[in-house]
Amino acid sequence: MLKTKLKKIAIIHHGCAKNLVDTELMAGVLQERGYEITLDSDDKDAEIVVINTCSFIYDAEKESVSSIFEMIGAGKKVIITGCLPQKHGEKLKALIPEALGFVGTSDIDKIVGIIENATAGFAEKATSKAVKTAIKTGADKNFMVSKNPVCKYPENIDRVHITVGSSTYLKIAEGCDYACGYCVIPKLRGPYVSRPMENIIKEAKILTNKGVSEIILIAQDTSSYGIDLYKKPMLSKLLEELNKIENLSWIRVLYTYPTNFNDDLINAIATLDKVVKYVDIPLQHSHPDILKAMRRPVIDVLTFIKKLRQRIKGVCIRTTLITGYPTETEEHFEHLYSFVNAAKFDRLGVFEFSREKDTYAYDLKPQIPAKAKRARKNKILKLQKEISLKNNESLVGQKLPCIVEQVTDDGTAILRSYKDAPDVDGLVYVKTAEILVPGDIWDVKVTGFSDYDLFGEI
Repeated sequence: MLKTKLKKIAIIHHGCAKNLVDTELMAGVLQERGYEITLDSDDKDAEIVVINTCSFIYDAEKESVSSIFEMIGAGKKVIITGCLPQKHGEKLKALIPEALGFVGTSDIDKIVGIIENATAGFAEKATSKAVKTAIKTGADKNFMVSKNPVCKYPENIDRVHITVGSSTYLKIAEGCDYACGYCVIPKLRGPYVSRPMENIIKEAKILTNKGVSEIILIAQDTSSYGIDLYKKPMLSKLLEELNKIENLSWIRVLYTYPTNFNDDLINAIATLDKVVKYVDIPLQHSHPDILKAMRRPVIDVLTFIKKLRQRIKGVCIRTTLITGYPTETEEHFEHLYSFVNAAKFDRLGVFEFSREKDTYAYDLKPQIPAKAKRARKNKILKLQKEISLKNNESLVGQKLPCIVEQVTDDGTAILRSYKDAPDVDGLVYVKTAEILVPGDIWDVKVTGFSDYDLFGEI
């Protein structure tokens, strides 16, 4: 039986950076209502655990479901939020009847209603607008999942940061208007909705005043920012405005889509001093036949990469690829392998194709055997390891601007260069007598290297 004066809520986060922001927004809603937030799901005072789930691919779903049953097994009252309930709807409720409630991707603010219902009684004591609306409409009081989500960013919520560090993510848009053959995001997140520029700048200033040194712009497709609001891509203009913020050291942009990566954006990255020279452009494949099957744009990527390197001095280019997409032949794969060898990406990630229901690729034939998908991925990764090693070797003797992440007990400082995004790229290790503060930017002279990391001195 739940206590009627429950005040502490535990939160477990799964998924990408975009999902992390959603988790922080939910924490903000709860904190505003007087609840104490903890990341310790074993805390005995936290009877309710909010689990924000990921459902992008099967492995992510499995990880989320594992957390759910672990918490139920520990006797916790679980609220399941995010992509998993959005994707599976009522089926998930039937499969996990033990859950206290379900909240969809566009229903973040309704989490308070579910908790108030559980702790104070639904019909008579509930006070939240979400719960009262549910009463009037006869909706399921514990199932707040919109059938057709429109994930408009809740501008009235003050995020509670659950990550430690001087870098943070700033979401500039929600949803997606593309229909890539392998992706469920448009069904989970709805259409593309940009945030008003003034709201993004306001939040960036708040973050900077809290001590954030690096702001990382994210969306499902950042390069399309503003098309819905301003009738043209406006990421370059947003970068210009953010670049004016005092005490902000770095601005990094992730998830740029090739279609709207125009000259204005190239110029902004090249010339704005706070915008790090880092281009993250998930390409997924190189062969025109596979790109068409993926419902992705077919462009001359090698020419585009050459243009980026000519126009943006010292640019670091990152991409992600998919191996084993349905219909991918050995010939298609060899084209991809040769492309990677020619492009010499600074950073690269590879995923095996994951067959997801409700996507175009689910029924596309022939499907590629798991063994072949894995072998192709490993072959690309082996090539990229060689490329990365040579790239790192070429940096010895150079100085790179790096942001301090932490200093260990043995005096080793861990930094990230401008070429490295958090969690996905490499690190720079430094032994120094200098007093380093997380968030500060230092020029590090590279003295050594490994496959993906660097060693240096200040």
